[in-house]
Amino acid sequence: MTYAIRTFDLQRRFPGGFGVQSLNLHVPAGTVYGFLGPNGAGKTTTVRLLLGLLHPDRGRVELFGQPLARDDRRVLSRVGALVESPSLYPHLSGRQNLEVTRRLLDLPRKRIDEVLDLTGLRDAGDRRVREYSLGMRQRLALALSLLPSPGLLILDEPSNGLDPAGILDMRRLLRELAQQGITVFVSSHLLGEIELIASHVGVLQAGQLRFEGRLEELRSRARPRLQIRCDDPAQAAETLRQAGERISDLDAEGLKVHLHLRSEQDINRLLVGRRIGVSHLAREAVSLESLFFTLTGDPAQEQAA
Repeated sequence: MTYAIRTFDLQRRFPGGFGVQSLNLHVPAGTVYGFLGPNGAGKTTTVRLLLGLLHPDRGRVELFGQPLARDDRRVLSRVGALVESPSLYPHLSGRQNLEVTRRLLDLPRKRIDEVLDLTGLRDAGDRRVREYSLGMRQRLALALSLLPSPGLLILDEPSNGLDPAGILDMRRLLRELAQQGITVFVSSHLLGEIELIASHVGVLQAGQLRFEGRLEELRSRARPRLQIRCDDPAQAAETLRQAGERISDLDAEGLKVHLHLRSEQDINRLLVGRRIGVSHLAREAVSLESLFFTLTGDPAQEQAA
């Protein structure tokens, strides 16, 4: 497999504790990779290490198979990035902001129109940035990062401050970029957003990677629960416990059982065989949010999710 990003035992310590420790990322080329974690988990530290804005205490970063070193950053020419609030000139138009960067990078003029079209800003390109909404500024910052035609786009919380329409626009744009073969690395705490756009995820907690893989693999790690409504929940719970099943959320109307030994059909047959009338039986959907809280060790949040 070809990787756009790999890190090897990456570590950066700050006064008072770690930023990240023993971090080994594997980001396949051409994917949308969601880098998940609560605030303070070390996501922004990781992004800065990937871009050479911070230097690791230990370990190394490879981009497209090439090492990122203090004295050799040529590989960063293939990387676009949007980190924290975009730096824009509010008194200039969107097109003029792009022109400043285009000249610095010595790119062809046609590239400005291409990124304006790509980000949906062609009609607003000649307006001053001070007149832009927050969502438009985010799109302009993304256009700036796309000017050099990067193969890898690194975004740190790109949906911060966006209204629902802006989030939808950003989601659509990231999907389109991935379809064009650009690897998109998105750092975010918005679990629902990552679930909608990413094919691969990494879950970071307290500077350590708790999970990395395909989204389907993350979902499969959680044992689904079966919701049961019956005429004698207490007897049903006792029957299933004796059969080795794990029970949760027992109340006067029903119970939930973690599916791991038997299928739904087998559990239904077992209860009916004990003359317990079952009126409702359904598998609970497993959300990325509940899985996230399981991995990050917050049982209260996990139960709430």
